[in-house]
Amino acid sequence: MNFLAPIGRVFLAFLASIGRLAIFTGNALVNSWRPPFYPRIILRQMIEVGYYSLPVIGLTAIFTGAVLALQSYSGFSRFSAESSIAIVVVLSITRELGPVLAGLMVAGRIGAAFAAEIGTMRVTEQIDALTTLSTNPFKYLVFPRILAGVVMLPILVLIADIIGVMGGYLVSVYKLGFAPGPYLQSTFEYLEFRDVVSGLTKASVFGFIITLMGCYHGYYSGRGAQGVGAATTNAVVSSSVLILLFNYIITELFFAS
Repeated sequence: MNFLAPIGRVFLAFLASIGRLAIFTGNALVNSWRPPFYPRIILRQMIEVGYYSLPVIGLTAIFTGAVLALQSYSGFSRFSAESSIAIVVVLSITRELGPVLAGLMVAGRIGAAFAAEIGTMRVTEQIDALTTLSTNPFKYLVFPRILAGVVMLPILVLIADIIGVMGGYLVSVYKLGFAPGPYLQSTFEYLEFRDVVSGLTKASVFGFIITLMGCYHGYYSGRGAQGVGAATTNAVVSSSVLILLFNYIITELFFAS
């Protein structure tokens, strides 16, 4: 029966991690509704999450839309369904590729940055100093970052949707020879309000996940440069896995029939 002992230890460690994450999330949300508030810090985090992520999100979206149009044309031309390219591009971008790719890119950039910043503050005992000065670290460090992620990710995804559809339009019109008018008509004719809303809902959830994981792993970072590096890696990996998991769950909620 000794072989069961390692399995039991791993299972108990997993349960302990789930419990610690639940307590951390509860503290971040409960403390967010009580003054004092820090509007300057919230604004700075929104600029960090939204404005500085815009170039990488835009590049990812336009190349994704362009490649999607090329691949769709390559496949649909085999059974004379080239006219469906506009529909495939706009639905794929708004429902799935826009929010998921934006979430993964922001997880790599923002989640890692948050974990490294807060982890460094933990290692250098700046978080302990905040507590000594009667400043709640959940209100000062965690909540502004979570709020910035929840608010800015949908804006980034909306911009990514527009740029991604434009990338598909440019390739379809200027490379594949589609007429601009009919292509745009097909794009908007089959696009429903639910398609856009599902993508923006995913973006809000992904923003919460990315910032929560970044703050959580940074807050409980180990000592030294190795501990901060591990926290950064764990933040990106856990965010990416949870993004893919919740992408399926939200898709099931919106489109399962």
